[in-house]
Amino acid sequence: MQIRKQLTLLISSLFPNKFADIALSKLGNPQIVKLRQNEEITLNKATQNNIPFKGFSLKTYHWKGNGDTILLIHGWEGQAGNFSDLIEKLITLNYNIYAFDAPAHGYSSKGETSISDFTESVGLMIEKSNAKKLISHSFGGVATTYALFKNQHLHIDKYALLTTPDKFTERIDDVIQQVGIANNVKEILISKLKETVGTDLDMLSVSEFVKNINVAKALIIHDKNDMLIPIERSLNVHHNWNESEFITIEGTGHFRILRTESVINQVVDFLN
Repeated sequence: MQIRKQLTLLISSLFPNKFADIALSKLGNPQIVKLRQNEEITLNKATQNNIPFKGFSLKTYHWKGNGDTILLIHGWEGQAGNFSDLIEKLITLNYNIYAFDAPAHGYSSKGETSISDFTESVGLMIEKSNAKKLISHSFGGVATTYALFKNQHLHIDKYALLTTPDKFTERIDDVIQQVGIANNVKEILISKLKETVGTDLDMLSVSEFVKNINVAKALIIHDKNDMLIPIERSLNVHHNWNESEFITIEGTGHFRILRTESVINQVVDFLN
């Protein structure tokens, strides 16, 4: 494994443009993980629709209730069904629940996508659902805070983030580490991404977005042993967000946090 990584490092340093394209493709083509049976069952309880969006067909879900409206935003390579345990709890409390699969995610149509597509789809769903309460997981926090930053007319009462990245450039570093490519590829990749996103990537930072969004109260929950997103990234967001409180947990990792009863109860208590 180590020999293969060293070989990839060498070859990528010789062909940086080719490997920048490989990394760009990884960033723009999310892998889809098959849902568990209980997740499918939860989705099948919803009223489902398809919304046209920038060449995609977005799959949306609505569990009708008489209570407050909540919108759920999944993470990169995630999908609405990942929230099934939380959704089932919210159904029992009669919340009016919306969720969706982002472009190229879940049961939405496939194709190359970007952070801009994800962000715009979040803004669209907040508008369509008229939700005043939000819950996001992982990269969903980047897309949501960016959407709120770009749409200052959107006012949110409560927003719970189940882990969140901070700087988008950290995501690029993670991908480069995963692929095992040379550092000179990073500059080419950033240049290509800047063209796609249309802004300086250093500006894409949750800890900066949250300083200028209209959220009355926020809660960030993060496992201290999360192996995908270090807790320091969420903490930096919290330290720059006056309206937020922070809860440190352990034993859930990055994904089981969505299925952990104690976490679900903390989110529900916050939303009430």
